[in-house]
Amino acid sequence: MTGRAVKLMLVAAEASGDQLGAALVAALRRRLGETAVFVGVGGPAMAKQGIQSPFDITPLSILGFVEGLKAYPRVVSLARETARLAERERPDAAILIDSWGFNLRVAHRLRKTLPELLLIKYVAPQVWASRPGRAKTLAQSVDHLLSINNLDGAFFEPMGLATTFVGNPALAREMTLADPGALRKRLGALPADPILLIAPGSRPSEIDRLGPSFADAAQRLNAGYAALKIIVPVAETVGDLIKTWARSLPSQTVLLEGQADRESAMTAATVALACSGTVTTELALAGCPMVIGYRLGALSYAIVNRMMTAPYITLFNLAAKEEIAPEFIQNACTGEALAAAIAARLEDPGLRVQQIARQNAALDLMGRGAPDPSDLAADAVARLLLMTPA
Repeated sequence: MTGRAVKLMLVAAEASGDQLGAALVAALRRRLGETAVFVGVGGPAMAKQGIQSPFDITPLSILGFVEGLKAYPRVVSLARETARLAERERPDAAILIDSWGFNLRVAHRLRKTLPELLLIKYVAPQVWASRPGRAKTLAQSVDHLLSINNLDGAFFEPMGLATTFVGNPALAREMTLADPGALRKRLGALPADPILLIAPGSRPSEIDRLGPSFADAAQRLNAGYAALKIIVPVAETVGDLIKTWARSLPSQTVLLEGQADRESAMTAATVALACSGTVTTELALAGCPMVIGYRLGALSYAIVNRMMTAPYITLFNLAAKEEIAPEFIQNACTGEALAAAIAARLEDPGLRVQQIARQNAALDLMGRGAPDPSDLAADAVARLLLMTPA
């Protein structure tokens, strides 16, 4: 790798992967120097790091078996386009970030067209929760795994896939841009006024399925709490969908854009109503108690429910082996049920304090306070590059 600039290709197909990719590019620049070249597929966060995606990744934010089948022709077409990008750019390595279905197809195409290319998977499929057979499939498809969960190694290494545990990047978020006092002032919220943060998801399907019940919960709570302020951080990748859905929320709801407002919202909120995902870890880090909802399509849920081996869907609940934040899944995810759980936390400061303490203990079990995972991932990539013949 000496004597020329290193070129790396990163592929992220949804909002959370886009954030991971952007942080990894920044860490790799620090590790490899400014001569490193980055190409690939991603969203707005990676674009800010200089990676110009050849297509919009929003349609790839797919969840569920049935949804995946419907989107299959488009997924195949974009996976092919991604592989062609690699063929043109000839990178030294391709880092495939999360997005199991899409990136598996990309990996298979790259194996055929560029068999010597170093393939690194960043974030493993959650085989400890369902479908453990995916461990063998991934081991046959890539050269190395960068794992964000300390459960992964026991599943992937016996299949012959070298695994480096780097930690969960969400645990390294420090909320340095947060200014909850300034946000409360903008909202016209008095110190005792409750604030409800709503995070309906970063995939179109999540907003479509959770939106009605989340909006119903917000309307019920708005009717019961005159001083309640409602805020919604807007994910860039689904900004238009969020703004359209927000019309079903109480009229005084405030939409917040940008990372500074997002962090301020998490630290200012009294309680949150959140879609299951990375945001739940971020909210816990911000010290915000929450209620969690999730829905899949009916047929997809029936299939997934048969395969699930984990008792919870929230990472800190899994780490603690108890339901710290209540989870309302599928038919249980109704506006009435969500509103009741949120109301219990709005009315009982002791319950909020207890939940925050339990969330903090679970975050410690997950590895909070460890070195920055993006830096560890960058170090691992650099080592792999040195081991790979030029």
